[in-house]
Amino acid sequence: MRKMINYQPVPMARFMMGFLPLLALLLVYLMASDARLSLNAADKLLPGFNAMGEAVYRMAFEASPRTGEYLLWADTLASLLRLAMGVAIGAMLALVFGLFCGALPVFRAFLSPLITLFALVPPLAVLPILFICFGLGEVSKVVLIVIGTTPMITRDLMLQVQTIPREQLVKAQTLGGHSAQILWRVILPQLMPRLFDAVRLSLSSAWLFLIAAEAIAATEGLGYRIFLMRRYLAMDVILPYVAWITLLAFALDLLLRLISRHCWPWYYAK
Repeated sequence: MRKMINYQPVPMARFMMGFLPLLALLLVYLMASDARLSLNAADKLLPGFNAMGEAVYRMAFEASPRTGEYLLWADTLASLLRLAMGVAIGAMLALVFGLFCGALPVFRAFLSPLITLFALVPPLAVLPILFICFGLGEVSKVVLIVIGTTPMITRDLMLQVQTIPREQLVKAQTLGGHSAQILWRVILPQLMPRLFDAVRLSLSSAWLFLIAAEAIAATEGLGYRIFLMRRYLAMDVILPYVAWITLLAFALDLLLRLISRHCWPWYYAK
């Protein structure tokens, strides 16, 4: 047992170990799908891969007779634009609040209770309020993502600022640095890679808020399409859409990680 805690698998072994649970899950689905379809060929709960492939081809490569759009790509673009706007605005606000509240006790005393209050409010509970205030358009969906992600990222950055060794700040002041210089040249560079990590951790919540908002009030988007297809029990469309959202979330997480590693390699060398 002592050796287990010190064992570090090689990259290929790590890849295979991560792939095996996914393979097992896929095999379980295939067996369950075959069992249900053998009893009822028209079963919609667990469609076969052929049915899902045909549905994906229809959604992605055949224009909609009603709108003339390729629905999968139109839905993806609409959802990604909403997600990107909400996460970007939330990250910028969180960076400002986290930097000032973490580094300046006056700002922390003034704004920290308000940030904590917003962090404790369930974002989905204010969704009807957002629809009333901003309407059913894009603004309410983006604002929901901002409200849901900003407090979480802000609190993370505030804690990160407070873990910076006090000696660095003292040395900067000894060398004649004033508050603005210390914020800009000492604290902010150490905060940026943590911002990307916090955004990566908040992506799952951002997707949740996006799908919920699209399910209630939207005319396009991945969440809208999933809940629309639910009415027809079209699992051959719903399951590929869920898998597509998962793939998009993984790609965004990987992109943020690569950008962070490229811009701040020293942070990952610790």
